[in-house]
Amino acid sequence: MDKLLELLNENARYTNAQLSAMLGEPKEDIEKRIKKYEKQGVIKGYKTIINWEMTDFERLTAIIELKVSPKKNIGFEEIAETVMRFDEVESVYLMSGGYDLMVMVTGKSFQEIAMFVAKRLAPLDSVLSTATHFLLSRYKQDGVILHGEPVDERRNILL
Repeated sequence: MDKLLELLNENARYTNAQLSAMLGEPKEDIEKRIKKYEKQGVIKGYKTIINWEMTDFERLTAIIELKVSPKKNIGFEEIAETVMRFDEVESVYLMSGGYDLMVMVTGKSFQEIAMFVAKRLAPLDSVLSTATHFLLSRYKQDGVILHGEPVDERRNILL
């Protein structure tokens, strides 16, 4: 994997000067590579990881597994595109196993998410069944520890 992409994935707030120093490449080259990745669609955006449990916002996340009937010559693309357009949907993934799609949604309450599943998601033509799982607590997200003390990855050295 490209070390530049690894560093940006670790912390999107690194400046081009910091990336240049870490990679030992000229700052101008780093800027060009980032612009190229953005233009190619490799870099799709930059996002902050928020520990919502530490805020006053009412926010609940659910993982919904969908068993769907793929369309001939289209596969899962059409239903995935339909599902991902709902405002409540944060992520949609094609997966193997007992279900075909994994959908992450957010809402203000169990009731709100249940109504989304019952009235908007389950009635879609291709959806055969759903299984909803509510996230109760997040411990680690996108490589970032949300609870407890962050691990100091420096090694202990005895003198």
